[in-house]
Amino acid sequence: MASSRRRFLQQAALSGAACLLPAGVAAVPSAPHVVARTRSGRVAGVREQGIHVFRGLRYGADTAQRRFLPALPESNWHGVQEAFEFGPSAPQRGSEGPGNEDCLFLNVWTPALRDGGKRPILVYIHGGGYNTGSGSDPLYDGTRLCLRGDVVVVTLNHRLNAFGYLHLGDIFGAEYAASGNVGQLDLIQALQWIHEHAAEFGGDAGNVTLFGQSGGGAKIATLMAMPAAAGLFHRAWTMSGQQVTAAGPRAADQRAHLYLDALGVSHGDIDALRKLPVDVLLQAQSIRDPSRVEDTALYFGPVMDGMHLPRHPFWPDAPSQSAGIPMVIGNTRDETRAFLGNDPDNFTLTWDTLPGKLRAQQYVDIDPTKVIDEYRRLYPGYSPSEVFFAATTAGRSWRGAIEELEVRAAQANNTWAYQLDWHPTDEEGRRMRAFHTLDIPLVFDNIAQPGSRTGTSPQAQRVADAMSDALLAFARHGDPRTGATQGWSPYSLDQRETMVFAGAPRLEHDPRGGERRIYQRVPFVQRGTM
Repeated sequence: MASSRRRFLQQAALSGAACLLPAGVAAVPSAPHVVARTRSGRVAGVREQGIHVFRGLRYGADTAQRRFLPALPESNWHGVQEAFEFGPSAPQRGSEGPGNEDCLFLNVWTPALRDGGKRPILVYIHGGGYNTGSGSDPLYDGTRLCLRGDVVVVTLNHRLNAFGYLHLGDIFGAEYAASGNVGQLDLIQALQWIHEHAAEFGGDAGNVTLFGQSGGGAKIATLMAMPAAAGLFHRAWTMSGQQVTAAGPRAADQRAHLYLDALGVSHGDIDALRKLPVDVLLQAQSIRDPSRVEDTALYFGPVMDGMHLPRHPFWPDAPSQSAGIPMVIGNTRDETRAFLGNDPDNFTLTWDTLPGKLRAQQYVDIDPTKVIDEYRRLYPGYSPSEVFFAATTAGRSWRGAIEELEVRAAQANNTWAYQLDWHPTDEEGRRMRAFHTLDIPLVFDNIAQPGSRTGTSPQAQRVADAMSDALLAFARHGDPRTGATQGWSPYSLDQRETMVFAGAPRLEHDPRGGERRIYQRVPFVQRGTM
């Protein structure tokens, strides 16, 4: 068996052409193999449904020896390295944990190699806030986008939570000045790798689109204000993910002190911190965050460190370095049903119990009785539970999108807004409606993939057709108008044009304007800022 594998690698290294691995090598896929050349060595991928797929490509070295420091490039290798399986996720708690500090891997789907095709490159940045997730979820499979639009699709892993966003510069000095943003610097390193290898994988280094949902959208928003990311991407499509303000250095330093105290590490003992096991570092992150905005575990996210992130991403205005980058900013109509819809009590609220629930969950300091009065005026048919889900969405999930749209619209005429109203009509669909993450399988045209909750009805496919076609048009031309979305106008402060994806896409002016005005009475402060 070992000799069979060596023969394959030798043949691949010599020919660089597709070939079949001899039967009986269980660890290697039976699909035809293809070989690409990277800066560090040759890699073997597979052909699936006519698409070249490379999983687990290194774009950086193992970060274990560089914990809390910017990553180094990957080392060179001899022969042909297999790229058949996804690389490990970053260290994290939850279903994709515990992960591994050797996590700087990306995945590529492409119709062709080295053919001069100069295809648009779409780079998906995963969600999970800044704490969890990876680029290997089946919903992120790039095959259908490649087949549909003749594009290159890339997903990736990067450092998360304390491993990627623990601000230690004030505690351990200049060597650790970047520690609060190394997760973002990993993304920049991945984009540099993509730029360097675009032609090898049939793509155009001058046409890179970032798209991402939830935390992925927030990471993209942050990259738009990071000088080192300038020129590495050319369009941005964010889905229910905004980063208006980042953590200030004082707030980030306070959290670092709390974290070290929870670990029992002296504030002067960096060696002890670097030697602690991964699971210990993960468990300590469960301590309560000092923020008055949310009662949650300790927050880790990008830090306005004055160096890698010199300003807040979208406050007080949109970053000038990204003014020329076309941007789509989207949300789902019923975002918080994803977070709050798992509690049956939230579906049986009364007018008496609603104020207390809303006070705890709207995340802004505004009198809940006044909010409820306004919602009852706007939507007289709403039940208490419907008011609760609508108000929590408008008061915490939607606010950042509006903030970004407004400053972008004041800057240029190259920003588009969308809202997903469509949802399946089965029992779960009627209960959860257009919840946070529902748009992921739609933009990827992956409604049949494991984990999709859209169903595979003809209506679901029509919505997927409209959203994925708009994404592909945006990636190719910097404009999402095509087919069913031909009437989509850029967002303006006068009209607040928004493409509503329902049974059929339709353009609306200022949808939910009454809700927007309720919450614009109070300042917006993003989680982790203070």
